[in-house]
Amino acid sequence: MVIRTDEAGSLKSILNIWTTFQRVFFREKEDKIYEGLTTQISEWWTEMFQGSALTVGQSFTIRFGSQVFKTMRVEELIKNRKVAWRVEDALIDLPELVNKKEWVNTRIIWDLSTSSNRTFLKMTHMDLTQRQSVTTYVRADGKAFFTASTSS
Repeated sequence: MVIRTDEAGSLKSILNIWTTFQRVFFREKEDKIYEGLTTQISEWWTEMFQGSALTVGQSFTIRFGSQVFKTMRVEELIKNRKVAWRVEDALIDLPELVNKKEWVNTRIIWDLSTSSNRTFLKMTHMDLTQRQSVTTYVRADGKAFFTASTSS
């Protein structure tokens, strides 16, 4: 689901700022999912990981070969409930993207909640300047990862 809002929650018609979110659930407890978002990023997103996401203010870089990278700073941590990152630098050098630095100055927020022995993880990507659709893929080993593609 993609919604377009400003900080007050009204539709933006001039600046065209987009917020994208995706919600998935896991059978793991929230502490395991939180751990994955703070200490095990290289195990579910990419092995090309440098830095740390353990405390607020730390930064890390993820890479997907030589043409795609994202450097993020940890903005907020609420143990077993929330992880928020600000993208400080990025390059997504894919032919279908017009703005290859589109993720710079956007926020990625991970909210965790539990219900009926399930942990729900909602990933929100805020402040994108063009609409993107986020798809969740779950690998055969049960680990989930997200990819984004541009749409109009």
